[in-house]
Amino acid sequence: MEVLENYDVKDISLAEQGKRNIEWALRDMPVIRKIRERFSVERPFENLRIASRVHVTKETANLMITLKMGGAKIALAASNPLSTQDDVAAALVKYWDIPVFGFTGEDGEVYARHVQAVLDTKPQFIIDDGGDLVVAVHTERRDLLPNIIGSCEETTTGIIRLNAMEADGTLAFPAVGVNESMTKYMFDNRYGTGQSVMDGIFRAANILLAGKTFVMCGYGWCGRGVAMRARGLGANVIVTEVDPLKALEAAMEGYRVMPMEEAAKLGDIFISVTGDMNVIDVHHILEMKDGAIIGNAGHFDIEINMKDLQRHVNSVVPVRENFDRYELDNGKSVHIIAQGRLVNLVAAEGHPGSVMDMSFANQALGAEFIIKNRENLTNKVYTLPREIDEKIASLKLDAMGIKYDKLTDEQYRYLHSWASAE
Repeated sequence: MEVLENYDVKDISLAEQGKRNIEWALRDMPVIRKIRERFSVERPFENLRIASRVHVTKETANLMITLKMGGAKIALAASNPLSTQDDVAAALVKYWDIPVFGFTGEDGEVYARHVQAVLDTKPQFIIDDGGDLVVAVHTERRDLLPNIIGSCEETTTGIIRLNAMEADGTLAFPAVGVNESMTKYMFDNRYGTGQSVMDGIFRAANILLAGKTFVMCGYGWCGRGVAMRARGLGANVIVTEVDPLKALEAAMEGYRVMPMEEAAKLGDIFISVTGDMNVIDVHHILEMKDGAIIGNAGHFDIEINMKDLQRHVNSVVPVRENFDRYELDNGKSVHIIAQGRLVNLVAAEGHPGSVMDMSFANQALGAEFIIKNRENLTNKVYTLPREIDEKIASLKLDAMGIKYDKLTDEQYRYLHSWASAE
């Protein structure tokens, strides 16, 4: 097979291993397989140019291949400088003729160039993770806006940005917030993040969690999942929150809830997953125990204030891969995983295929939803209709061999009637 010339990956010779990893992930992605079968026949994206900026993993690869089998012309850029699986990137280029722009360890200049590279394909649709492509076309590449039909967004962070754009009237096309689908946030965010964050911590630090005090910054769906897994492994979990409803929920679930100012002095391990900046700030870090471990599971590397921390750092000592000791000017030290970037994608491999199966099913069907309904959509952020959410759930249950009850006609009529039951 002829290898594409227009790409930027680390090493094309890694392609064979990447192909094996992509195929291995697909075995655990039955919903995507079903969607792929239908797309290959119906071709809903025939000749549609799609620009994607997503973590380049074996699971992502299967989404890209699925969209291509639906007729799309794909260009893929990495959404994080350290999360790209280089063998997967090479395989997409060599075996599926999908141009990929991304490799592990790319610097900021290259990272920005890769964004422009996928936009240079003049996309008609965007698959985004964090909102950077959408923001780029609204600020740097407005010439592309007239041809863009819509976008799909994977993350809470990206949806926050889209909602802000909608609120101030700048969003120029309809967008589907995939993270608002129950088959995404209840599973990917909770079970996927819960497991993959633990995986990242263990690979980086190789520590025993039992008996440790674990501080969970944020109690959204991702925070719930991480806290649940930490407690299941024997940690004493503290939750910090700014939302009184989520703080109350955490308390009712049996976690200790307190301000970060207090938790900083007690924790052995700190994980932040809020979507906000400076959640673990410098003054918190200076109050931590000597040897505390800190990691970020939010999309952008802003949750730990790494920039201002540098003023208090005497030296940085690499201890293990993706695990550095920061010697502070107060005589203490802290350990930071993955330089403050995504602990589960930099220090580990991200979510398992069985979880991303549903997340990427939402991406694929979200794109189809916009393409099919574009004449009736306005420039706002949409949630996928419930029937699509339920279809994804039913396909997953079928693949798991799980049967569930169905309403009888009598039950359906009762639930949809305002009259008294006879």
